[in-house]
Amino acid sequence: MTKTIHFSSYSSIKIGPSVDVLLLEKPQPLPKNHIIIGGANNLLVSPTPPPLAMLGKAFDFIVQEGDVLHVGGATPSGKMLSFAKKHNLAGFELMQKLPGTLGGMVAMNAGLKEWEVFNHLIAIRTEKGWIEKSKINYGYRFADIEGIVYEATFTCKEGFDENLLAMFKKMRDNQPKEASAGSCFKNPVGHYAGKLIEEAGFKGKRFGAMMFSPMHANFLVNTGGGTFEEAFALITEVKAEVLKRFGVKLEEEIIIL
Repeated sequence: MTKTIHFSSYSSIKIGPSVDVLLLEKPQPLPKNHIIIGGANNLLVSPTPPPLAMLGKAFDFIVQEGDVLHVGGATPSGKMLSFAKKHNLAGFELMQKLPGTLGGMVAMNAGLKEWEVFNHLIAIRTEKGWIEKSKINYGYRFADIEGIVYEATFTCKEGFDENLLAMFKKMRDNQPKEASAGSCFKNPVGHYAGKLIEEAGFKGKRFGAMMFSPMHANFLVNTGGGTFEEAFALITEVKAEVLKRFGVKLEEEIIIL
């Protein structure tokens, strides 16, 4: 079964073609040559993407069993935040800052500074079964996971922190309001990507309708009607300039398909 996804409206950066995406309704290996997507909050989709797949609605669920929370891979971060707030659960305030679905957030260990999805993770379920966190190689914005994250379990305890939520909300308020795919580049060791981009002269620089935000240089924003070609050109150009000026290789945090 497939679902037609219009990436020009579905993706957070509002760029991309209409594509028939394979729906996975039960745990199974990812079909050959396919790439799994979630909420498309960190994707830049080209006019000719590879075959794509996504989890079906069967994996959009939250179940609490004592001090363990079971969450499906297709569950949106906003739903997790609402559940945690309603049931007074600590540790999920970060979802205020992380758009997307759980599977994608776990796959890249999404987070902000010291707050990461893996902080309260117990285990994940892939098509091969359950894998404990201690068996997963993970770190800053990455997790070495073979297969698809169909479900994950988290430790949960009482004490939803409204102050922490307010702090994350304030951080989000400081981000550009235009359509974007979030942070364009990972922070290189010992550097901030946004500062490098700014010092290379790219803060506020635009090509067509795409621009590195004047508010936060590490956000590549779509000011309206931007194209993949415009976005890719800016990404390529800033990487070359930062490497030339500072000898630092920028690595994309957004995923280009």
